[in-house]
Amino acid sequence: MEEYRILIVEDEKTIAEAVRSRLAMWGLTAETVTDFRNVMADFERVRPHLVLMDISLPFMNGYHWCTEIRKASSVPVIFVSSAADNMNIIMAVNMGADDFIAKPFDPDVLVAKVQALLRRSYDFAGSAPVLEHRGAVLNTGDNSITINGEKLDLTRNEYRILLTLMQNKGKIVSREKLMEALWQTDSFVDENTLTVNVGRLRRKLDAAGLPDFITTKFGEGYLVG
Repeated sequence: MEEYRILIVEDEKTIAEAVRSRLAMWGLTAETVTDFRNVMADFERVRPHLVLMDISLPFMNGYHWCTEIRKASSVPVIFVSSAADNMNIIMAVNMGADDFIAKPFDPDVLVAKVQALLRRSYDFAGSAPVLEHRGAVLNTGDNSITINGEKLDLTRNEYRILLTLMQNKGKIVSREKLMEALWQTDSFVDENTLTVNVGRLRRKLDAAGLPDFITTKFGEGYLVG
């Protein structure tokens, strides 16, 4: 695997250092946040390829910092938290998270999820051509869509949903196929999570001038036609 940089946003120093050390054993470079009043300063300094984010942090919580990161970047974000109830998982996805790992966790499982998300995020872009439909051009190189000349950034999950639908435009894509495209063999598969991601993507497309770009076929799946 290429050398990727990972930012660990975790205020419990023993956990942060244990995660950093375990990632290093697998050849992954990781740095921990030093100033929880200004996480974005460390984000800009490290320029990570992936962020591991706790929810409970000093000063401002992980939801706040994930929102701030999403304003500047579509970098993958994995929440790692003991607050692993459905409400917090859905909230994390709404804030732009790509995955959620519950504490306590197996360090090797965390590493495996990090590696899988890095592969999907940075190797996936070259596997499909540029796709166009109804004046929208999906840019496979940077997880964005250009709509009538205006560029719109997408999260990793939003990009994968739209790519799968546009690759099958005119055909109904089942929810199961979309979940497989999003998480492949990972365990982070949840019907509510998919619904949240599709809903957020629809709102972005509506606001950008593409109403009803994604159609729901109840009991069957989704369609771009």
